[in-house]
Amino acid sequence: AAAAMADATITIINGNAPGVGYNDPTPVAPVGGNPGTTLGQQRLIAVQYAADLWGQVLDSNVEIFVLSGFVTRNCTATGAVLASAGSILIVRDFGSIPPFPGAEFPATFYHTALANKRAGADLIPGPNGTTADDIQALFNINLGQPGCLTGFPFYYGLDGNHGTMIDLVSTALHEIAHGLGFSQFANVSTGRRPGAVVGPGFEDGFDDIYNRRLLDTTQNLLWPQMSNAQRTASAINSRHVVWTGSEVTNAVPQVLQPGTPLLRVNSPGSIAGIYSIGPAAFGAPLTAAGVTGNVVVGLDPADGAGPLTTDACSPLTNAGAVAGNVALVDRGTCGFIVKVKNAQNAGAIAVIVADNVLDVPPPGLGGADPTITIPSGRVSLPDGTLIRTNLPASVTLQLDLSVIAGADPLGRAMLNAPNPVQPGSSISHWDPIATRNLLMEPAINADLTRSVEPPEDLTLPQMRDVGWFPDADTDGIADAADACDASIQTPTVVIDGCDSGVPNTLLTTGCTISDEIAKCAAGAGNHGGFVSCVSHFTNSLKKAGIITGAQKGAIQSCAAGAAIP
Repeated sequence: AAAAMADATITIINGNAPGVGYNDPTPVAPVGGNPGTTLGQQRLIAVQYAADLWGQVLDSNVEIFVLSGFVTRNCTATGAVLASAGSILIVRDFGSIPPFPGAEFPATFYHTALANKRAGADLIPGPNGTTADDIQALFNINLGQPGCLTGFPFYYGLDGNHGTMIDLVSTALHEIAHGLGFSQFANVSTGRRPGAVVGPGFEDGFDDIYNRRLLDTTQNLLWPQMSNAQRTASAINSRHVVWTGSEVTNAVPQVLQPGTPLLRVNSPGSIAGIYSIGPAAFGAPLTAAGVTGNVVVGLDPADGAGPLTTDACSPLTNAGAVAGNVALVDRGTCGFIVKVKNAQNAGAIAVIVADNVLDVPPPGLGGADPTITIPSGRVSLPDGTLIRTNLPASVTLQLDLSVIAGADPLGRAMLNAPNPVQPGSSISHWDPIATRNLLMEPAINADLTRSVEPPEDLTLPQMRDVGWFPDADTDGIADAADACDASIQTPTVVIDGCDSGVPNTLLTTGCTISDEIAKCAAGAGNHGGFVSCVSHFTNSLKKAGIITGAQKGAIQSCAAGAAIP
C-alpha cells in the first residue's frame, strides 16, 4: 500500500452566468503556459492554478470550495479594486473527530475552511447532502478597459511574465488567502466584534483567530483585550499594530530586509525629528547615508497641466532657488514622475511630494521613468504642511538600517493601519512599507513571486499561526507529533495483497496498523522474523482492546502467507 501525501484540495466553483466572466467565449491565444483558447477558460485556469499552489502547501482532509466570478468592481481611470474575497461563513466553538484537535480557543470565530481542517469534517454542509462553498472570490471584469485602470488588464499567463499588466495568479493567491485565514472579523470603523448585540453600551461579541495575534504597541493591548473604541483607534494607529504569532516573527529576518525609509528633519529645532515617508518606485533608492539638503518649495505656472503654482506639473519657474536643494511640491493633477522630473530638471537633489489628502502613513510614489536619477518620496498632508510653515528647514531622506522594513524595533511584522480607516484593507494586510514586497500587502506589487513561504513571503507562516498546522497525511495529528507523517491509509489491513478485512485503525502515535506492519517488514531479517514481529504487535493490539481475537488471527494469517521479506 502507498503512503498518503494528501495536501489540500481547493476547487474553484464557476459562479458566472453563461457568456460572462469564466464563461466568456471570446477567442484568445494561449499565453504563458495557460492553454485556454477562450477568455473565460484562461481566467478559470489561472485562478485554479493559484488555488492549486495553496493546496500544495496547506493540508486538509476536507475539500475547500471557492465560489468565484468576474464581476464589476469599483475603479477609475487611474486606480481599481482588483478583487475582493473572504470566508462566506465563520464558525466558533466547534468540536472535532479525534484525533483532529478542533478549535484552539473557545468563543473564537474561525474561517470555515480552517475550522473544517481542525475539525476533520465539513462543519457546514449544503442542503440535501451537498457541500457548501467556503470562500467567495470576485475579480474585476473591467480591469484595463477605458475608465478602469486604463491600459493595465489582468495577465492570464501562469509563468509570471506579466510585464506592466496585473498578474491574475498573484491576485488570486492574495484573495484566496483572505478566505483561508488572513483576515479579521471585527468592524474596523466601529470596533464591534461579530455576534455582538446591537445597541449603545454593548461590548460583547466574539474574537476571531486572527485578531488574537494583533497587538497595539501604543496601548500595549491585544485586540481581544480592547473595548470597541480602543479597537477603532487601533485600526488607524499607523505603524503601531503588530503581529505576535511566533511563526511569522521567526520568519521576519529571513524575508524582510533591514532599512526603513524615513525623513529626518534636522532643523528648525521646533519640528526636528523623524517622519514617515513613502519612497518612490523610480529614481535613486534611499540609502543609509541619505541625501541632505535645504527645503525649497518648487514653483511652476498655474496652467492646464496643473492648477496650483506648487504642483510641479510644468517646468519650475524658480530653478535658481531649487538647484542644489530638496524640492517640496504638492500632489495633484499630474503623475509623480512628471513632478519629480521637472524638479530634477531644475537641479533638485531630491524631491518631497506633500500629500493633498489625509493618508497616514504616506504611500510610496508609483510610476517608472529610467531618466529620473534623484531620490524622492511622499509625506503625509499634516507633515507636509508642518514643514512648509516652518521653512527654512534642513532634511535628510534616508534608510534606517537599524529597523527591518515592515517590522517594529522588536522584529514583529506590522499590519496595515492607515488613517483614515480603509474597510476591507485596514488590519487585514501587512503594512505596505514591507521590503521585500509581500503577497498580503494591500496592493499587488509587480515583483511578487509565486511563493507564499520564506524566504520569499510571510503568508504561510501567518497561516501556521492561526492554526493551519502541517499534517502531510491529513490524519489530524500534526507532523511534529506524528510518528508516521506519511501513513498508509487503506481502509483495511492489506499484507502483500491479502486483505485481512480488519479496519486499518489510526493509533495514538499517528501510525496506522498497516504502518506498524510495514515497520515489521522493513526490520525483519527473514520471513520468520516478520511473522514473529506481526504476532507480537497484534497480541498487543488485542490486549489493548483495539482489535478482537478473530481480527488478530486474520492479520496473522495474511502475514504468514506473505512473501515478506
